[in-house]
Amino acid sequence: MVTLSAFSDEVSHNLKTQIKFLQKQGVSAMEIRFVDGINIVNHALSTVNEFKKVLDDADIEISALGSPVGKIRLDESFEDHLELFKRTMEIANVLGATNIRIFSYYPGDDQNIDDCMDEVLERMHKKIALMPGSNLKLVHENEAGIFGHSADNCAKLASQLDSAYFGLVYDPANFVWGEEIKNNMSVCWPQMKSYVSHIHIKDWTVGHSIGDIPGKGHGQIPELIQKLVEMEYTGFLTMEPHLNKGGQFGGETTPEQFESAIDAIRILADEAKLELT
Repeated sequence: MVTLSAFSDEVSHNLKTQIKFLQKQGVSAMEIRFVDGINIVNHALSTVNEFKKVLDDADIEISALGSPVGKIRLDESFEDHLELFKRTMEIANVLGATNIRIFSYYPGDDQNIDDCMDEVLERMHKKIALMPGSNLKLVHENEAGIFGHSADNCAKLASQLDSAYFGLVYDPANFVWGEEIKNNMSVCWPQMKSYVSHIHIKDWTVGHSIGDIPGKGHGQIPELIQKLVEMEYTGFLTMEPHLNKGGQFGGETTPEQFESAIDAIRILADEAKLELT
């Protein structure tokens, strides 16, 4: 069974508006990121407790925290960032989330990020060292500009860390947008699939500045859905369509556009016989 989720902050930063949209679409999970213009990890714990009550009343579960952890340069203070990560763990526990979406750092001045694996691994190990005894998991998203911009680097991270507390997000559109790859299912998926524990669904066409309806771009979404069926994937499938605007820390999609994206992924899932709830 695969659970459909969504970055509903693309529709609105108001939590109740996000919930109403999800309920209208029959989506029972949220990848929580921005609420009231602030990333969830930067809200006071007392405020997050209030959010939790609202989410529980609506029977909305959290598929992951859409945290910005790892979206700093390697020459910025890691000590401060580690404190943010500790806070992120607290917030995940309050919300009952098990997944924390993370990234793998931008290069500092005069650095080639592909040469920075040892430094990235050191930072990841320090985060993972805080996790034993928790039910949390770091899910690393492939994204342009960071160490994990390529499938090869993502696979190296997962292999070297070799931890139950670390898995990979597979986001096909980020390979299209950042690496101009049109055949990610042939050149990226085989390297990463053994480590994938979370899926983001957005589609993209090389050279475009906004996303496409799933199945209409170069992201090979139908092929991905078929691979999920073959591997008997049972996690979350999180919609992040970026149909109106995309950016470093989030995106925008109108309610009508988002509804069309959800309809499209349900059709693709039905065609592939992927059971989607």
